[in-house]
Amino acid sequence: MMDVTVFQAKKIITMCPEMPIATHVAVQNGRIQKIGSADDFAGYPGDRINRQFADKILMPGFVEGHAHMDAGRIWHMVYVGNFHRVDPDGKAWPPLADLTAIMDRIRSARTHNPDHVLCAWGFDPLISGAAITRHDLDQVSEIQPILVWHASGHIISLNTPALKRAGLFPPKAVHPGIPIGDDDLPVGELRGIEIMVPAAKALGVLDRLMGSDAAAARPFSRMAVRAGVTTAADLANSLSDKIVNDLLAITAQDDFPLRLVPALLASQLPPAEMVARAVSLAPRSTDRLRLGIIKMIADGSIQGFTARLRAPGYYNQSPPGLWYTAPERLLDVYRAALGAHIQVHTHTNGDEASDMALDCLEQALASQPQHDHRFVLQHAQMTGPDHFARMKELGACINLFSNHIYYWGESHVAHTVGPDRAARMNAAKSALSAGIPLAIHSDEPVTPMAALFTAWCAVNRLTSSGRVLGPDERISLHDALYAITMGAAYTLKLDHEIGSIEAGKCADFAVLDDDPLTIDPMHLRDIKVWGTVQGGRVFEAALI
Repeated sequence: MMDVTVFQAKKIITMCPEMPIATHVAVQNGRIQKIGSADDFAGYPGDRINRQFADKILMPGFVEGHAHMDAGRIWHMVYVGNFHRVDPDGKAWPPLADLTAIMDRIRSARTHNPDHVLCAWGFDPLISGAAITRHDLDQVSEIQPILVWHASGHIISLNTPALKRAGLFPPKAVHPGIPIGDDDLPVGELRGIEIMVPAAKALGVLDRLMGSDAAAARPFSRMAVRAGVTTAADLANSLSDKIVNDLLAITAQDDFPLRLVPALLASQLPPAEMVARAVSLAPRSTDRLRLGIIKMIADGSIQGFTARLRAPGYYNQSPPGLWYTAPERLLDVYRAALGAHIQVHTHTNGDEASDMALDCLEQALASQPQHDHRFVLQHAQMTGPDHFARMKELGACINLFSNHIYYWGESHVAHTVGPDRAARMNAAKSALSAGIPLAIHSDEPVTPMAALFTAWCAVNRLTSSGRVLGPDERISLHDALYAITMGAAYTLKLDHEIGSIEAGKCADFAVLDDDPLTIDPMHLRDIKVWGTVQGGRVFEAALI
Protein backbone atom coordinates (compact mmCIF):
# COMPACT_ATOMS: atom_id res chain seq x y z
CA MET A 1 0.00 0.00 0.00
CA MET A 2 2.99 2.34 0.34
CA ASP A 3 3.02 3.02 -3.43
CA VAL A 4 -0.72 3.66 -3.62
CA THR A 5 -2.25 7.13 -3.99
CA VAL A 6 -6.00 7.49 -3.59
CA PHE A 7 -7.53 10.42 -5.47
CA GLN A 8 -10.70 11.70 -3.84
CA ALA A 9 -13.13 13.67 -6.01
CA LYS A 10 -16.53 15.27 -5.75
CA LYS A 11 -17.63 12.73 -8.36
CA ILE A 12 -15.86 10.26 -10.62
CA ILE A 13 -17.66 9.45 -13.88
CA THR A 14 -16.07 6.14 -14.77
CA MET A 15 -17.73 5.19 -18.12
CA CYS A 16 -17.67 1.70 -16.62
CA PRO A 17 -21.19 0.16 -16.44
CA GLU A 18 -20.39 -2.00 -13.42
CA MET A 19 -19.74 1.13 -11.30
CA PRO A 20 -20.67 4.25 -13.29
CA ILE A 21 -20.13 6.70 -10.41
CA ALA A 22 -17.50 6.72 -7.66
CA THR A 23 -15.73 9.20 -5.42
CA HIS A 24 -12.33 7.54 -4.88
CA VAL A 25 -9.80 5.90 -7.17
CA ALA A 26 -6.59 4.18 -6.06
CA VAL A 27 -3.55 4.42 -8.32
CA GLN A 28 -0.39 2.34 -8.13
CA ASN A 29 2.52 2.54 -10.58
CA GLY A 30 0.46 4.50 -13.08
CA ARG A 31 -2.42 2.00 -13.12
CA ILE A 32 -5.81 2.00 -11.48
CA GLN A 33 -5.92 -0.40 -8.56
CA LYS A 34 -9.45 0.15 -7.28
CA ILE A 35 -12.46 2.47 -7.50
CA GLY A 36 -15.30 3.03 -5.06
CA SER A 37 -16.87 5.20 -2.40
CA ALA A 38 -15.39 6.64 0.80
CA ASP A 39 -16.58 3.55 2.67
CA ASP A 40 -14.66 1.32 0.27
CA PHE A 41 -11.45 3.17 1.19
CA ALA A 42 -12.02 3.49 4.92
CA GLY A 43 -9.06 1.25 5.70
CA TYR A 44 -6.53 3.33 3.75
CA PRO A 45 -4.10 5.51 5.75
CA GLY A 46 -4.96 9.21 5.70
CA ASP A 47 -1.64 10.15 4.14
CA ARG A 48 -2.52 8.01 1.12
CA ILE A 49 -5.59 10.14 0.31
CA ASN A 50 -4.97 12.97 -2.18
CA ARG A 51 -7.76 15.52 -1.70
CA GLN A 52 -6.67 18.14 -4.22
CA PHE A 53 -9.62 17.11 -6.43
CA ALA A 54 -12.19 17.00 -3.64
CA ASP A 55 -14.22 19.73 -5.37
CA LYS A 56 -13.56 18.47 -8.93
CA ILE A 57 -15.14 15.99 -11.31
CA LEU A 58 -12.96 13.21 -12.70
CA MET A 59 -13.65 11.50 -16.00
CA PRO A 60 -11.51 9.11 -18.03
CA GLY A 61 -8.80 11.08 -19.81
CA PHE A 62 -10.28 12.21 -23.10
CA VAL A 63 -9.02 10.42 -26.21
CA GLU A 64 -8.44 12.55 -29.31
CA GLY A 65 -8.72 9.99 -32.07
CA HIS A 66 -7.79 12.30 -34.94
CA ALA A 67 -5.44 15.26 -34.62
CA HIS A 68 -2.13 16.36 -36.08
CA MET A 69 0.89 17.06 -33.96
CA ASP A 70 2.04 19.79 -36.37
CA ALA A 71 -0.51 21.93 -34.50
CA GLY A 72 2.30 22.42 -32.01
CA ARG A 73 4.51 24.05 -34.64
CA ILE A 74 2.30 26.05 -36.96
CA TRP A 75 1.96 28.96 -34.56
CA HIS A 76 5.38 30.08 -35.79
CA MET A 77 3.40 31.08 -38.87
CA VAL A 78 0.87 33.91 -39.08
CA TYR A 79 -2.67 32.98 -38.03
CA VAL A 80 -5.28 34.31 -40.47
CA GLY A 81 -8.35 32.31 -39.48
CA ASN A 82 -11.98 33.29 -39.03
CA PHE A 83 -12.47 31.74 -35.59
CA HIS A 84 -11.11 32.40 -32.11
CA ARG A 85 -8.11 30.21 -31.35
CA VAL A 86 -5.66 29.74 -28.48
CA ASP A 87 -2.03 28.91 -29.19
CA PRO A 88 0.11 26.41 -27.22
CA ASP A 89 1.32 29.18 -24.91
CA GLY A 90 -2.25 30.10 -24.00
CA LYS A 91 -2.40 33.31 -26.04
CA ALA A 92 -5.85 34.01 -27.49
CA TRP A 93 -6.07 34.97 -31.16
CA PRO A 94 -9.31 36.74 -32.11
CA PRO A 95 -10.93 35.89 -35.43
CA LEU A 96 -10.36 37.97 -38.55
CA ALA A 97 -13.64 39.18 -39.97
CA ASP A 98 -12.94 39.43 -43.68
CA LEU A 99 -10.37 39.32 -46.45
CA THR A 100 -9.25 42.89 -45.77
CA ALA A 101 -8.31 42.05 -42.18
CA ILE A 102 -6.56 38.88 -43.34
CA MET A 103 -4.49 40.69 -45.93
CA ASP A 104 -3.60 43.39 -43.38
CA ARG A 105 -2.27 40.75 -40.97
CA ILE A 106 -0.20 39.10 -43.71
CA ARG A 107 1.08 42.51 -44.78
CA SER A 108 2.15 43.29 -41.20
CA ALA A 109 4.42 40.22 -41.23
CA ARG A 110 6.16 40.84 -44.55
CA THR A 111 9.87 41.59 -44.71
CA HIS A 112 10.40 41.74 -48.50
CA ASN A 113 13.25 39.31 -47.90
CA PRO A 114 13.41 37.05 -50.97
CA ASP A 115 15.20 34.35 -48.94
CA HIS A 116 12.47 34.06 -46.29
CA VAL A 117 9.10 32.53 -47.12
CA LEU A 118 6.25 34.24 -45.28
CA CYS A 119 3.84 31.51 -44.19
CA ALA A 120 0.29 32.06 -42.90
CA TRP A 121 -2.36 29.52 -41.96
CA GLY A 122 -6.04 29.09 -41.13
CA PHE A 123 -7.54 30.91 -44.13
CA ASP A 124 -10.91 29.78 -45.45
CA PRO A 125 -12.35 31.43 -48.58
CA LEU A 126 -15.93 30.30 -47.87
CA ILE A 127 -16.05 32.05 -44.51
CA SER A 128 -13.87 35.00 -45.55
CA GLY A 129 -16.10 35.64 -48.54
CA ALA A 130 -13.43 35.48 -51.24
CA ALA A 131 -10.43 33.51 -52.43
CA ILE A 132 -6.84 34.71 -52.17
CA THR A 133 -5.16 34.80 -55.58
CA ARG A 134 -1.52 35.24 -56.48
CA HIS A 135 -2.44 38.78 -57.55
CA ASP A 136 -3.72 39.54 -54.04
CA LEU A 137 -0.54 38.20 -52.47
CA ASP A 138 1.65 39.97 -55.04
CA GLN A 139 0.21 43.23 -53.72
CA VAL A 140 1.69 42.33 -50.34
CA SER A 141 5.09 41.60 -51.86
CA GLU A 142 6.39 40.97 -55.34
CA ILE A 143 9.77 40.03 -53.85
CA GLN A 144 9.17 37.83 -50.83
CA PRO A 145 7.61 34.39 -51.42
CA ILE A 146 4.27 34.08 -49.59
CA LEU A 147 2.35 30.89 -48.78
CA VAL A 148 -1.09 30.79 -47.17
CA TRP A 149 -2.22 27.38 -45.87
CA HIS A 150 -5.98 26.97 -45.92
CA ALA A 151 -7.89 25.84 -42.83
CA SER A 152 -8.84 22.57 -44.52
CA GLY A 153 -5.19 21.59 -44.74
CA HIS A 154 -5.71 20.55 -48.36
CA ILE A 155 -5.05 23.80 -50.26
CA ILE A 156 -2.31 26.42 -50.25
CA SER A 157 -2.26 29.82 -51.94
CA LEU A 158 0.99 31.25 -53.29
CA ASN A 159 2.14 34.54 -54.75
CA THR A 160 4.14 34.72 -57.98
CA PRO A 161 7.62 34.58 -56.33
CA ALA A 162 6.58 31.44 -54.43
CA LEU A 163 5.11 29.83 -57.56
CA LYS A 164 8.32 30.56 -59.45
CA ARG A 165 10.51 29.07 -56.72
CA ALA A 166 8.28 25.98 -56.67
CA GLY A 167 8.76 25.60 -60.43
CA LEU A 168 5.06 26.14 -61.15
CA PHE A 169 5.06 29.45 -62.98
CA PRO A 170 4.20 28.42 -65.58
CA PRO A 171 3.37 24.80 -64.61
CA LYS A 172 5.16 22.06 -66.51
CA ALA A 173 1.97 20.07 -67.07
CA VAL A 174 -1.79 20.39 -66.83
CA HIS A 175 -3.00 19.13 -63.44
CA PRO A 176 -6.41 19.42 -61.72
CA GLY A 177 -4.63 20.54 -58.55
CA ILE A 178 -3.25 23.64 -60.31
CA PRO A 179 -6.19 25.87 -61.36
CA ILE A 180 -5.43 28.13 -64.31
CA GLY A 181 -6.81 31.65 -64.76
CA ASP A 182 -7.99 33.55 -67.80
CA ASP A 183 -4.38 34.59 -68.44
CA ASP A 184 -3.42 30.91 -68.85
CA LEU A 185 -1.27 31.13 -65.71
CA PRO A 186 -1.88 29.64 -62.23
CA VAL A 187 -4.40 31.55 -60.13
CA GLY A 188 -2.21 30.79 -57.12
CA GLU A 189 -4.08 27.91 -55.47
CA LEU A 190 -2.51 24.45 -55.22
CA ARG A 191 -4.98 21.70 -54.34
CA GLY A 192 -4.18 18.27 -52.92
CA ILE A 193 -1.10 16.83 -51.25
CA GLU A 194 0.27 15.51 -54.56
CA ILE A 195 0.89 19.13 -55.58
CA MET A 196 1.18 20.85 -52.20
CA VAL A 197 3.92 18.68 -50.70
CA PRO A 198 6.45 19.03 -53.57
CA ALA A 199 5.79 22.78 -53.67
CA ALA A 200 6.33 23.12 -49.92
CA LYS A 201 9.53 21.08 -50.21
CA ALA A 202 10.80 23.30 -53.01
CA LEU A 203 10.08 26.35 -50.86
CA GLY A 204 11.84 24.76 -47.89
CA VAL A 205 8.78 25.08 -45.62
CA LEU A 206 7.37 21.54 -45.47
CA ASP A 207 8.41 21.14 -41.83
CA ARG A 208 6.79 24.45 -40.95
CA LEU A 209 3.51 23.20 -42.42
CA MET A 210 3.57 19.52 -41.51
CA GLY A 211 6.31 19.09 -38.94
CA SER A 212 5.04 16.27 -36.72
CA ASP A 213 8.31 15.84 -34.86
CA ALA A 214 9.76 16.30 -31.39
CA ALA A 215 9.72 20.09 -31.76
CA ALA A 216 5.95 19.90 -32.16
CA ALA A 217 5.36 17.33 -29.43
CA ARG A 218 5.86 19.52 -26.36
CA PRO A 219 3.56 22.41 -27.39
CA PHE A 220 1.03 19.89 -28.75
CA SER A 221 1.00 18.16 -25.37
CA ARG A 222 0.24 21.46 -23.61
CA MET A 223 -2.78 21.92 -25.85
CA ALA A 224 -3.90 18.41 -24.97
CA VAL A 225 -3.73 19.03 -21.21
CA ARG A 226 -5.88 22.15 -21.56
CA ALA A 227 -8.44 20.00 -23.41
CA GLY A 228 -8.41 17.19 -20.83
CA VAL A 229 -6.84 14.86 -23.40
CA THR A 230 -4.45 12.18 -22.15
CA THR A 231 -4.12 10.16 -25.38
CA ALA A 232 -3.97 11.73 -28.85
CA ALA A 233 -3.55 10.24 -32.30
CA ASP A 234 -1.24 12.05 -34.70
CA LEU A 235 -2.88 10.83 -37.88
CA ALA A 236 -0.22 11.57 -40.47
CA ASN A 237 3.47 11.19 -39.68
CA SER A 238 6.40 10.14 -41.83
CA LEU A 239 7.90 8.40 -38.77
CA SER A 240 11.42 8.57 -40.06
CA ASP A 241 14.07 6.98 -37.88
CA LYS A 242 15.04 10.41 -36.53
CA ILE A 243 11.44 11.35 -35.70
CA VAL A 244 10.83 8.01 -33.98
CA ASN A 245 14.03 8.28 -31.94
CA ASP A 246 13.28 11.86 -30.96
CA LEU A 247 9.69 11.04 -30.00
CA LEU A 248 10.84 8.10 -27.92
CA ALA A 249 13.19 10.43 -26.07
CA ILE A 250 10.75 13.26 -25.42
CA THR A 251 7.80 11.06 -24.43
CA ALA A 252 10.06 9.25 -21.94
CA GLN A 253 10.67 12.48 -20.03
CA ASP A 254 8.99 12.49 -16.62
CA ASP A 255 7.06 15.67 -17.30
CA PHE A 256 5.68 14.71 -20.70
CA PRO A 257 1.90 14.61 -20.10
CA LEU A 258 0.50 12.77 -23.10
CA ARG A 259 0.29 9.37 -24.79
CA LEU A 260 0.93 9.81 -28.52
CA VAL A 261 -0.38 7.45 -31.20
CA PRO A 262 1.23 8.50 -34.50
CA ALA A 263 0.06 6.87 -37.73
CA LEU A 264 2.51 6.13 -40.51
CA LEU A 265 1.76 8.12 -43.67
CA ALA A 266 4.19 6.88 -46.30
CA SER A 267 2.61 7.61 -49.65
CA GLN A 268 5.88 7.12 -51.48
CA LEU A 269 6.40 3.52 -50.34
CA PRO A 270 5.00 0.46 -52.13
CA PRO A 271 2.18 -1.10 -50.07
CA ALA A 272 4.22 -4.09 -48.89
CA GLU A 273 7.09 -1.85 -47.75
CA MET A 274 4.71 0.53 -46.00
CA VAL A 275 3.15 -2.29 -44.03
CA ALA A 276 6.58 -3.78 -43.29
CA ARG A 277 7.65 -0.40 -41.90
CA ALA A 278 4.61 -0.32 -39.59
CA VAL A 279 5.33 -3.87 -38.47
CA SER A 280 8.94 -2.94 -37.65
CA LEU A 281 7.84 0.10 -35.64
CA ALA A 282 5.25 -1.65 -33.48
CA PRO A 283 7.76 -3.40 -31.13
CA ARG A 284 9.34 -0.03 -30.32
CA SER A 285 6.14 1.18 -28.66
CA THR A 286 6.22 2.44 -25.08
CA ASP A 287 3.42 3.44 -22.75
CA ARG A 288 3.52 7.02 -24.03
CA LEU A 289 4.35 6.34 -27.68
CA ARG A 290 2.26 3.75 -29.51
CA LEU A 291 3.48 2.77 -32.95
CA GLY A 292 2.27 0.40 -35.65
CA ILE A 293 -0.79 1.90 -37.36
CA ILE A 294 -1.12 3.28 -40.90
CA LYS A 295 -2.90 6.30 -42.38
CA MET A 296 -4.25 6.41 -45.93
CA ILE A 297 -5.93 9.37 -47.65
CA ALA A 298 -8.59 8.68 -50.27
CA ASP A 299 -9.74 12.21 -51.15
CA GLY A 300 -9.54 15.85 -50.07
CA SER A 301 -11.78 18.23 -48.14
CA ILE A 302 -15.42 19.16 -48.65
CA GLN A 303 -15.03 22.88 -47.91
CA GLY A 304 -12.03 22.91 -50.26
CA PHE A 305 -14.09 21.18 -52.98
CA THR A 306 -11.49 18.42 -53.27
CA ALA A 307 -13.50 15.65 -51.58
CA ARG A 308 -15.08 13.07 -53.89
CA LEU A 309 -18.87 13.30 -53.80
CA ARG A 310 -21.50 11.08 -55.34
CA ALA A 311 -23.94 12.61 -57.80
CA PRO A 312 -25.24 15.30 -57.82
CA GLY A 313 -21.79 16.46 -56.69
CA TYR A 314 -21.19 19.91 -55.29
CA TYR A 315 -24.09 22.24 -54.67
CA ASN A 316 -22.32 25.13 -56.43
CA GLN A 317 -21.45 22.92 -59.44
CA SER A 318 -17.72 22.77 -58.65
CA PRO A 319 -15.72 19.96 -60.26
CA PRO A 320 -16.05 16.53 -58.59
CA GLY A 321 -12.96 16.71 -56.37
CA LEU A 322 -9.65 14.84 -56.31
CA TRP A 323 -8.61 11.26 -55.73
CA TYR A 324 -5.53 11.11 -53.54
CA THR A 325 -5.13 7.34 -53.67
CA ALA A 326 -6.02 4.97 -56.51
CA PRO A 327 -8.33 2.09 -55.54
CA GLU A 328 -5.73 -0.45 -56.67
CA ARG A 329 -3.17 0.96 -54.25
CA LEU A 330 -5.65 1.17 -51.37
CA LEU A 331 -6.67 -2.44 -51.97
CA ASP A 332 -3.05 -3.58 -51.94
CA VAL A 333 -2.41 -1.71 -48.68
CA TYR A 334 -5.51 -3.22 -47.08
CA ARG A 335 -4.54 -6.73 -48.12
CA ALA A 336 -0.98 -6.39 -46.85
CA ALA A 337 -2.13 -4.76 -43.60
CA LEU A 338 -4.72 -7.45 -42.90
CA GLY A 339 -2.13 -10.13 -43.52
CA ALA A 340 0.23 -8.47 -41.02
CA HIS A 341 -2.51 -7.55 -38.47
CA ILE A 342 -1.80 -3.83 -38.92
CA GLN A 343 -4.66 -1.37 -38.44
CA VAL A 344 -5.41 1.18 -41.18
CA HIS A 345 -7.13 4.53 -40.73
CA THR A 346 -8.48 5.95 -44.01
CA HIS A 347 -9.40 9.58 -44.63
CA THR A 348 -12.65 9.66 -46.63
CA ASN A 349 -14.51 12.95 -46.60
CA GLY A 350 -16.88 12.45 -49.55
CA ASP A 351 -19.40 9.63 -49.86
CA GLU A 352 -17.81 8.45 -53.11
CA ALA A 353 -14.50 8.09 -51.27
CA SER A 354 -16.21 6.08 -48.52
CA ASP A 355 -17.69 3.85 -51.24
CA MET A 356 -14.22 3.22 -52.60
CA ALA A 357 -12.70 2.45 -49.21
CA LEU A 358 -15.47 0.01 -48.32
CA ASP A 359 -15.20 -1.67 -51.73
CA CYS A 360 -11.48 -2.18 -51.14
CA LEU A 361 -12.02 -3.44 -47.59
CA GLU A 362 -14.63 -5.94 -48.78
CA GLN A 363 -12.28 -7.29 -51.45
CA ALA A 364 -9.33 -7.40 -49.06
CA LEU A 365 -11.29 -9.29 -46.40
CA ALA A 366 -12.37 -11.84 -49.00
CA SER A 367 -8.74 -12.85 -49.45
CA GLN A 368 -7.45 -11.97 -45.96
CA PRO A 369 -10.28 -12.65 -43.47
CA GLN A 370 -9.76 -11.11 -40.06
CA HIS A 371 -12.23 -10.95 -37.22
CA ASP A 372 -11.11 -7.83 -35.33
CA HIS A 373 -9.23 -5.56 -37.74
CA ARG A 374 -11.02 -2.33 -36.67
CA PHE A 375 -10.14 -0.45 -39.84
CA VAL A 376 -11.46 3.09 -39.36
CA LEU A 377 -13.01 5.55 -41.78
CA GLN A 378 -11.81 8.97 -40.63
CA HIS A 379 -13.99 12.06 -41.14
CA ALA A 380 -16.36 10.11 -43.42
CA GLN A 381 -18.63 13.13 -43.27
CA MET A 382 -21.07 12.08 -45.98
CA THR A 383 -21.62 8.50 -44.84
CA GLY A 384 -25.24 7.39 -44.68
CA PRO A 385 -27.36 4.32 -43.93
CA ASP A 386 -26.02 2.30 -46.86
CA HIS A 387 -22.44 2.90 -45.74
CA PHE A 388 -23.25 2.01 -42.14
CA ALA A 389 -24.89 -1.26 -43.18
CA ARG A 390 -21.73 -2.22 -45.07
CA MET A 391 -19.47 -1.09 -42.25
CA LYS A 392 -21.39 -3.25 -39.79
CA GLU A 393 -20.99 -6.26 -42.06
CA LEU A 394 -17.29 -5.58 -42.64
CA GLY A 395 -16.38 -4.80 -39.01
CA ALA A 396 -15.28 -1.22 -39.70
CA CYS A 397 -15.32 1.72 -37.28
CA ILE A 398 -15.99 5.41 -37.88
CA ASN A 399 -14.52 8.63 -36.47
CA LEU A 400 -16.81 11.50 -37.43
CA PHE A 401 -15.85 15.16 -37.70
CA SER A 402 -18.66 16.59 -35.57
CA ASN A 403 -16.90 19.95 -35.21
CA HIS A 404 -17.62 20.63 -38.87
CA ILE A 405 -21.28 21.21 -38.04
CA TYR A 406 -20.33 24.28 -36.03
CA TYR A 407 -17.44 25.65 -38.06
CA TRP A 408 -18.58 24.98 -41.62
CA GLY A 409 -22.26 24.07 -41.27
CA GLU A 410 -23.49 27.27 -42.87
CA SER A 411 -20.95 26.96 -45.68
CA HIS A 412 -22.08 23.39 -46.33
CA VAL A 413 -25.71 24.53 -46.56
CA ALA A 414 -24.99 27.44 -48.89
CA HIS A 415 -22.07 26.23 -51.00
CA THR A 416 -20.75 22.68 -50.73
CA VAL A 417 -23.57 20.12 -50.44
CA GLY A 418 -26.78 22.10 -49.94
CA PRO A 419 -29.32 22.04 -47.11
CA ASP A 420 -30.58 18.46 -47.50
CA ARG A 421 -27.21 16.74 -47.49
CA ALA A 422 -25.71 19.15 -44.95
CA ALA A 423 -28.42 18.12 -42.47
CA ARG A 424 -27.19 14.51 -42.56
CA MET A 425 -23.45 15.18 -42.48
CA ASN A 426 -21.50 13.55 -39.65
CA ALA A 427 -24.47 11.31 -38.95
CA ALA A 428 -23.53 10.13 -35.46
CA LYS A 429 -27.05 9.02 -34.49
CA SER A 430 -27.39 6.88 -37.62
CA ALA A 431 -23.96 5.35 -37.04
CA LEU A 432 -24.84 4.37 -33.47
CA SER A 433 -28.25 3.06 -34.53
CA ALA A 434 -26.48 0.80 -37.03
CA GLY A 435 -24.16 -0.49 -34.32
CA ILE A 436 -20.99 1.11 -35.68
CA PRO A 437 -18.21 1.82 -33.14
CA LEU A 438 -18.11 5.62 -33.04
CA ALA A 439 -15.52 8.24 -32.18
CA ILE A 440 -15.68 12.00 -32.80
CA HIS A 441 -12.72 14.32 -33.23
CA SER A 442 -11.27 17.79 -33.77
CA ASP A 443 -8.66 17.24 -36.51
CA GLU A 444 -6.53 19.87 -34.72
CA PRO A 445 -5.27 22.22 -36.19
CA VAL A 446 -8.24 22.27 -38.59
CA THR A 447 -10.43 22.95 -35.54
CA PRO A 448 -9.28 23.33 -31.92
CA MET A 449 -8.64 20.24 -29.82
CA ALA A 450 -11.37 20.56 -27.16
CA ALA A 451 -13.04 17.24 -26.41
CA LEU A 452 -16.00 18.68 -24.53
CA PHE A 453 -16.67 21.08 -27.38
CA THR A 454 -16.56 18.17 -29.83
CA ALA A 455 -19.09 16.34 -27.66
CA TRP A 456 -21.20 19.52 -27.53
CA CYS A 457 -21.22 19.62 -31.33
CA ALA A 458 -22.49 16.05 -31.57
CA VAL A 459 -25.16 16.61 -28.92
CA ASN A 460 -26.49 19.95 -30.18
CA ARG A 461 -25.48 20.14 -33.89
CA LEU A 462 -25.51 23.94 -33.82
CA THR A 463 -23.80 25.94 -36.54
CA SER A 464 -21.84 29.10 -35.72
CA SER A 465 -24.94 31.14 -36.55
CA GLY A 466 -27.16 29.11 -34.20
CA ARG A 467 -28.97 26.86 -36.70
CA VAL A 468 -29.73 23.29 -35.58
CA LEU A 469 -28.40 21.36 -38.56
CA GLY A 470 -29.92 17.89 -38.78
CA PRO A 471 -31.75 17.57 -35.45
CA ASP A 472 -32.44 13.87 -36.05
CA GLU A 473 -28.69 13.18 -36.01
CA ARG A 474 -28.16 14.60 -32.51
CA ILE A 475 -26.91 12.06 -30.00
CA SER A 476 -27.38 11.80 -26.25
CA LEU A 477 -24.98 13.32 -23.76
CA HIS A 478 -23.89 9.88 -22.60
CA ASP A 479 -23.20 8.73 -26.15
CA ALA A 480 -21.15 11.85 -26.85
CA LEU A 481 -19.07 11.41 -23.69
CA TYR A 482 -18.58 7.76 -24.59
CA ALA A 483 -17.41 8.76 -28.09
CA ILE A 484 -14.60 10.94 -26.67
CA THR A 485 -13.51 8.26 -24.20
CA MET A 486 -14.24 4.58 -24.81
CA GLY A 487 -15.38 5.10 -28.40
CA ALA A 488 -12.16 6.79 -29.46
CA ALA A 489 -10.09 4.30 -27.43
CA TYR A 490 -11.78 1.45 -29.30
CA THR A 491 -10.91 2.94 -32.70
CA LEU A 492 -7.24 3.02 -31.63
CA LYS A 493 -7.38 -0.56 -30.31
CA LEU A 494 -6.56 0.76 -26.84
CA ASP A 495 -9.91 0.23 -25.11
CA HIS A 496 -8.35 -2.46 -22.92
CA GLU A 497 -6.02 0.19 -21.45
CA ILE A 498 -7.77 3.56 -21.59
CA GLY A 499 -11.20 5.14 -22.06
CA SER A 500 -12.75 4.22 -18.70
CA ILE A 501 -11.81 4.36 -15.04
CA GLU A 502 -11.62 0.78 -13.86
CA ALA A 503 -9.13 -1.52 -12.20
CA GLY A 504 -6.16 -2.45 -14.33
CA LYS A 505 -6.40 0.43 -16.79
CA CYS A 506 -4.05 3.40 -17.08
CA ALA A 507 -4.60 6.07 -14.44
CA ASP A 508 -5.62 8.70 -17.02
CA PHE A 509 -8.18 11.28 -15.89
CA ALA A 510 -9.66 14.53 -17.14
CA VAL A 511 -10.12 16.90 -14.20
CA LEU A 512 -13.18 19.14 -14.62
CA ASP A 513 -14.66 22.02 -12.65
CA ASP A 514 -18.29 21.08 -13.39
CA ASP A 515 -20.31 17.90 -13.82
CA PRO A 516 -21.18 17.16 -17.47
CA LEU A 517 -23.96 14.80 -16.34
CA THR A 518 -25.91 17.51 -14.53
CA ILE A 519 -25.15 20.60 -16.59
CA ASP A 520 -27.49 21.76 -19.36
CA PRO A 521 -26.08 20.04 -22.50
CA MET A 522 -26.12 23.43 -24.22
CA HIS A 523 -23.39 24.49 -21.77
CA LEU A 524 -21.25 21.38 -22.11
CA ARG A 525 -18.61 23.28 -24.05
CA ASP A 526 -18.33 25.84 -21.24
CA ILE A 527 -17.06 23.37 -18.63
CA LYS A 528 -13.58 24.38 -17.54
CA VAL A 529 -10.85 21.77 -17.70
CA TRP A 530 -8.58 22.05 -14.65
CA GLY A 531 -6.02 19.67 -16.13
CA THR A 532 -5.26 15.98 -16.38
CA VAL A 533 -3.83 13.01 -14.58
CA GLN A 534 -1.80 10.88 -16.98
CA GLY A 535 -0.37 7.61 -15.77
CA GLY A 536 -0.98 8.80 -12.21
CA ARG A 537 0.99 12.03 -12.78
CA VAL A 538 -0.88 15.31 -12.17
CA PHE A 539 -0.73 18.15 -14.74
CA GLU A 540 -2.51 21.43 -14.06
CA ALA A 541 -3.43 23.23 -17.28
CA ALA A 542 -2.63 26.64 -15.82
CA LEU A 543 0.93 25.54 -15.03
CA ILE A 544 1.78 23.33 -17.99
